[in-house]
Amino acid sequence: MNEEIIAKGRLFELVHLPQPDGRKFEVARRAPGVRLIIADTDTRKLLLTKEFRRELQDYDYRLPGGKVFDSLAEFEEFRQTGRDILEPAAAKAKAEAQEEAGMAVKDVKFFKKSTLGATVEWDLYVFEAANWAEHEDGQALEEGEQVEDVSWYHFEEVERMILEGQMQEERIALILLQWLHHDDR
Repeated sequence: MNEEIIAKGRLFELVHLPQPDGRKFEVARRAPGVRLIIADTDTRKLLLTKEFRRELQDYDYRLPGGKVFDSLAEFEEFRQTGRDILEPAAAKAKAEAQEEAGMAVKDVKFFKKSTLGATVEWDLYVFEAANWAEHEDGQALEEGEQVEDVSWYHFEEVERMILEGQMQEERIALILLQWLHHDDR
């Protein structure tokens, strides 16, 4: 595609995409992220973190996750390869499980992709963890991450938390609701 990058930062770039009628469609692009559902379906419990979020100036309940690539440059380099994004996204989901939640995850299964919109490209890839256990070294938070608590919650309590707005990453909350009701868990 013949695109023109008109501004670039460490995480975002502003792109003009030519339209057939000569207009330019403007897009803000960010490297994708991942979120990981770690659940014990026998006890019907889900692992959530309680993390301070700068954009909220408050703590929020969240799924462990982060950026697939640490910079836009790394993402652009990957895009040039033409490879499937699910491979590095799955690897990052496993890494984030240990970093944020102190869990060692051996296998993940892709559940769903969240696409933000037409003018802001920021996809989030949601995976379900399989074959997991507590990591012997516990959490390995990155500098600046403020995860206050990692706890297990009953599925019904997670649903209530979502509906009452205690999980404020709303597009992930919706996917988590879909997961909770997928195949009548």
